[in-house]
Amino acid sequence: MTKVTFIATLEQIIRYGVVGLANNLLGYLIYLLITWAWLDPKIAVTLMYPIGALTAYFGHAKFSFTYRGSTSRGIVRYVIAHLIGYGVNVGMLFLFSDMLRYPHQLVQAVAIVVVAGVLYLLFRYFVFPRSPELI
Repeated sequence: MTKVTFIATLEQIIRYGVVGLANNLLGYLIYLLITWAWLDPKIAVTLMYPIGALTAYFGHAKFSFTYRGSTSRGIVRYVIAHLIGYGVNVGMLFLFSDMLRYPHQLVQAVAIVVVAGVLYLLFRYFVFPRSPELI
């Protein structure tokens, strides 16, 4: 990896982080509120996940990855990536909260970071590739 490529990748990770941090901070606060008030954690994630994914699409496509490929192809791949991310998230809640009895608030906070890493890789190489005509 050249220095220029490294800097470009670092800038992309920072842009991804800005969009993700803003989106996930608001989503996590809403998650805490609704699970505190009445809702089961896995149901809360199921309801919150698509809302967060939808609001983040435009920020990631235009700002984080400067995607110039087909919008329909990007959206289909974005949905696939988020289905994988959702599976990781719910799987972590099931394993660490339901089975191992860790507090769901802590598990969800860690899951946000883990899923963000998984999604970054999926977005960079599968959803918003640099050369969409080759994929």
